[in-house]
Amino acid sequence: MKFNFKRFILINIGLIIMTCGLHFFLIPSNLAVGGATGLAMVINSLVPSIPIGLTLGIINTILFIIAFIFLGKEFGGYTVYTSLVMSGLLSVLEILFPMQGPYTDDLFINLAFGILISGMGMGIIFNENASTGGTDIIARMINKYTHIDIGKSLLIADFLITLFAGLVFGPRLGMYAVLGIIINSFVIDKMIEGFTRKISMFIISNEFEIINTYIIEEINRGTTIYHATGGFSKVEKKIINTIVSRGEYIKIRDFIRSVDDRAFISISHVSEVEGEGF
Repeated sequence: MKFNFKRFILINIGLIIMTCGLHFFLIPSNLAVGGATGLAMVINSLVPSIPIGLTLGIINTILFIIAFIFLGKEFGGYTVYTSLVMSGLLSVLEILFPMQGPYTDDLFINLAFGILISGMGMGIIFNENASTGGTDIIARMINKYTHIDIGKSLLIADFLITLFAGLVFGPRLGMYAVLGIIINSFVIDKMIEGFTRKISMFIISNEFEIINTYIIEEINRGTTIYHATGGFSKVEKKIINTIVSRGEYIKIRDFIRSVDDRAFISISHVSEVEGEGF
């Protein structure tokens, strides 16, 4: 398997962001917002003789095996790596920035900031087809076989753990944790959508040939040509359709304005594109 340096860097960036959200906001507030860590906290509270670290290791080992079997060696390998690095990053943060307690006494503020930050990191990691272990693996499996959004899949997997945590730690923290996993699923889906979202452009212009050539040769994107007739004018026109990134859209839009200020441009957002060039 060829090593993908860009993917490696993005996964590590996601890990750093995620662990910061956990260390600075969620862990000091004792908010077990799902995941293998939340399950380990619950088990530790019931059986104090079993350390959280050992419990977490056992849980992740079982899920690693499942990942290798059902999700492929590459996903499982990156999952092992991310789990180890996340543990290491948390240990480093505990040494460099020890937290004696939460930043504020307001649990909602700690929950909101913790979920937003860690959810952004998880979104980056998921977008690179990796995982941090724990219930992330279960979420990926639900997504693979049912096509339910990853964030919603994670919501299903984490909800049962959070419900159990609420029974152990009390209804107040349990309700905050449930709210947290709902926000987390939304943040993850929006992050992944932001990475995959493209723009579909429909262009009608008298400078059809110039614009079409620019898109193909300068932007290096394919185009589809539709033949249409104006409903009022009855004039035959050619419509250019292309799917591009936001940065490419801005370049094309500015070019069209420079060659034909009367050109008609219609855009729509496409949540996901697959195929040649994407």
